[in-house]
Amino acid sequence: MSRAPIGLFYGSSTCYTEMAGEKIRGVLGEDRVDIFNVADTPIITAQFYPHLIFGIPTWDYGELQEDWEEIWGDLDELELSGKTVALYGLGDQVGYPEWFQDALGYLHSKILARGARPCGYWPRDGYEFEASKALTPDETHFVGLPLDEENEFQLTDERIRQWCAQIEREFGL
Repeated sequence: MSRAPIGLFYGSSTCYTEMAGEKIRGVLGEDRVDIFNVADTPIITAQFYPHLIFGIPTWDYGELQEDWEEIWGDLDELELSGKTVALYGLGDQVGYPEWFQDALGYLHSKILARGARPCGYWPRDGYEFEASKALTPDETHFVGLPLDEENEFQLTDERIRQWCAQIEREFGL
């Protein structure tokens, strides 16, 4: 079975993370991205792809989405050495400003511990929040693409378009 060069894995309770994944796939090309819901596909499948995109929403007060929470321990079994991994997250910077994109930060820590080469860091400019575990140590960038469908849905398509151009370069495709 031939596989696309990019595996996109997401968890989604309200469809927004799934819809963002489908938009990302649409920009990068359907022939280049295989898309999977982590609730339906074992995360070990990620090891078959040289390039990965993981999508995770932050719930409530910095919590993991339930499908990611269910497989969180399975991430410790992944061998991601040599894999390039980009992350995107969904969060609400107005309703939960103290925990904006925290799950994105948790997932970033997990993939680093598994040997991944992260890419797709995104400038924090243009976002208003109080705190986030998804910021780089110098706090100038997020460790992935932060989307806010609650408050900035009108910016999502353009952010995805720009981010996809960036990760395409970083993936070397």
